[in-house]
Amino acid sequence: MSDGTPADLFFDAAINLLQRVREEEAEPIRAAGTLLADTVAAGGRLFAFGAGHSSLAAQDVVYRAGGLALMNLLAVPGVVGVDVTPATLGSALERVDGLASAVLDTSPVRAGDALVIISLSGRNALPVEMALNARALGVRVIGVTSVAYAAETTSRHVSGTFLKDHCDLVLDSKIAVGDAELTLDTIPAPFAPASTVITTALMQAVMATAAATLAERGIEPPLLRSGNVDGGHEWNGRVMREYGDRIFYRH
Repeated sequence: MSDGTPADLFFDAAINLLQRVREEEAEPIRAAGTLLADTVAAGGRLFAFGAGHSSLAAQDVVYRAGGLALMNLLAVPGVVGVDVTPATLGSALERVDGLASAVLDTSPVRAGDALVIISLSGRNALPVEMALNARALGVRVIGVTSVAYAAETTSRHVSGTFLKDHCDLVLDSKIAVGDAELTLDTIPAPFAPASTVITTALMQAVMATAAATLAERGIEPPLLRSGNVDGGHEWNGRVMREYGDRIFYRH
C-alpha cells in the first residue's frame, strides 16, 4: 500500500472504479434504463433481486425516496441479507439447485416484466438459475455482476455458465475477484470491499436513466418522495393508488 491513509486509498480506489463504470458502462446503463422505461410504459412490473451483500443494492432501489415506486424486491427467504443465523446459511442457499425455480413459481413475476439480478460473482446456482428461468418465462433480465469472475473462477451451476450468460443486458461492476481493494504488509488478507458502493451507483444511474427516459416520452415517472418532507406522504399515496396493481411491497 503506497502513501496515504487507508481511508484515502479506499476513496481513491472507489472513485477510480466509479470513473471506470461511468465511462465503460455508459451504453449498458443507457440501455438498461431504456429497458426499464419500456417495461413501465408497456404496463409491466419491475423487480430486483440480490443475494447476500448483493441484496443491499437491490434493496436500495425499492420503496426509495427519489426512486421508481414500481421497483419491487424479489425476496428469497434466508438469502437477502445477513440477518439469518448462522449468517453462512445464506451463502449455502445460493448454491442450492431448484431454489430459484420455486421462488419464481410462487412470485408475481410474469411475462413482460423486467428483473434486475445482482450478483458480484455471478457463479452460484441461485442467480444463474434465476436469470435462466426468468427469461424462459418471458421476463427481460438485466444482470449486474463482475465479469472478471467468469474468466477467473468456475461456475457453481450445473450448466457451467454464469449470470452474464443468461441476461438481455449486463452491467459490469469491474470489481476484482475477491472484492477487496487494499493490501497492507501487516495484514495477511486484502481488505476494504467496494462492490456495494459501485453496484449501488450503477443501479441508481440506471434508475435515473429510466425516469428521464419516461419523461422524454411524456410519461410522468412514478417517483416516490421522502416522507420526511411536507407533502411527501400525500404525493406517495397518489402514486401508490395510481400504480397499486404493480406495487407488491405494500401487501
